Formats: sequence, C-alpha cells, structure tokens
Amino acid sequence: MGVIERAEGRYEVQDVEFGRVYKWRPEQVVVECGCGERATLTACETACRCGADHAVVVREEMVGCSEDETLHPWRYAEDREDAGIPS
Repeated sequence: MGVIERAEGRYEVQDVEFGRVYKWRPEQVVVECGCGERATLTACETACRCGADHAVVVREEMVGCSEDETLHPWRYAEDREDAGIPS
C-alpha cells in the first residue's frame, strides 16, 4: 500500500446572487491498496472497498495544521462593489 496523492482541507467558494457560499472539502489521501485499487480516504473514511483499514497511514499523512487563510477564507476576502443588497 502506498500514498499517491494528498489534498489539504479547503473551502470551495461559489459566487451567488447576494454574496459568496463557502463549502468545506475535507482533507483527503489517495492510496493504492494491496488489492490494487486506488481509494480516496478521509479522516472519517479509512477503509478500502476490499475491507482493508488504512487508518494508521491516513492519520500519519494528515498530521499538521492548515493555515488560517485555508480554514477561514472569508476573513481574507476583498471587499467587492457588486456584493450586497441592490438598491
């Protein structure tokens, strides 16, 4: 089993009519299991479809803290003239 890719937790930002919506995407790890399958795992989902549990590897890969801007992007959003309630 080996780790192929790692994606940090992040918010996806969507512009909507009256502002922005922030949708959380949890940290993910893509592993290649001993059965040959590639599985995308999170802190809550650590098992492959074959039943192998990769919790130890997932925890080791997810050690560390994301930066404040990643966790709270609305604090760093620039003021926009087109945002808010129209007059």
